[in-house]
This record gives sequence, C-alpha cells and structure tokens, in this order.
Amino acid sequence: MVDIQSNDFALLGLPERYAQDIADIDARWKALQRQAHPDRFAAQGAAAQRVAMQWSARINEARRRLTDPLARAAYLCELRGAPIRAEDNTAMPPDFLARQLAWREALDEADTPAALDTLRAEVDTARRAALAALEWLLDEQGNAPAAAAQVRALMFIDRFADNLEQRQESLPKPI
Repeated sequence: MVDIQSNDFALLGLPERYAQDIADIDARWKALQRQAHPDRFAAQGAAAQRVAMQWSARINEARRRLTDPLARAAYLCELRGAPIRAEDNTAMPPDFLARQLAWREALDEADTPAALDTLRAEVDTARRAALAALEWLLDEQGNAPAAAAQVRALMFIDRFADNLEQRQESLPKPI
C-alpha cells in the first residue's frame, strides 16, 4: 500500500490535475478498498484491523474529495500553495459582485416557476463556465491563485443555487 500521508492523487494513483475521469477514480477507489478492507486483516488481530479501518477511511476521504469538482479544485489550490481562505478572503471582481446582486434581486422578485427556471438556467450556465475556467487555470495555466479566486466564486454560485432550489420548493404547487 502507498503511504497514508500521500496526497489524494498519489494515494489513488492519479495524475495531479483538475481534469479527472470519475469512473477512473471510482475504479481505483474500489481496488484500494479491496486491499484495505478490515476483514482481510481479521487473522492479524484487532490492531491490524484498526489500521485497515484508518486506511479505508483515508481512501474514502480521497475519493470524496476528488469526485467533487469544487473540492478537487480547492484541494489542488491548497497543494499548489494557494489556500482558498473563504472565511477571510471574500474579495471578488466587480463584475462578479454585480452579477451576485442581480441574481439576488431576480430571486427576490421571482414569483413563478418560469421565472425561477430562467434564473436556474443562468446559474447553471455560470457554474459550467466556472468549472471550465478552473480546469483551464489549474491544468493549462498552472495559476493556482487565480483558481483559488474562481473556487471562491464557485462556492457562491453553489450556495446561490441552493437558495434558488429552496425558493423553488417553497412556491405553491399548481393544482
């Protein structure tokens, strides 16, 4: 087995890049889980099983982080020396702030499923563009600080999408 202290990419035997094939991540995760399953260490005693459980938990953590595009991007930024620091770094470009305000106003004013669907489509388009920008910034440009700013923007987009979903669920259902 590889070192439990390895980064997630090394642990799963993947290239350290943003673009990943989720099926490949899952296949590597399954193979490692078969090797680390605590039942395989039953004959070696409780200590060996505890170590296997730690391995299993670490492998699961790596899979969870690498299959989530936002978590994967944030992790790569951290590995490349550009921590996200979302709790104390909320700086955003003025055009993004203007879009946030426009979305908030549109959400406040939306009172029909159609209006919310229109806003959802715009948010989904912005999310896809942000994910594509992350791939370009991390894999093509190697610009982790700019990618960290993009991660913070994507965090807002995801939170707003959650608010939008809650609003959609709260609208009266048509009879």
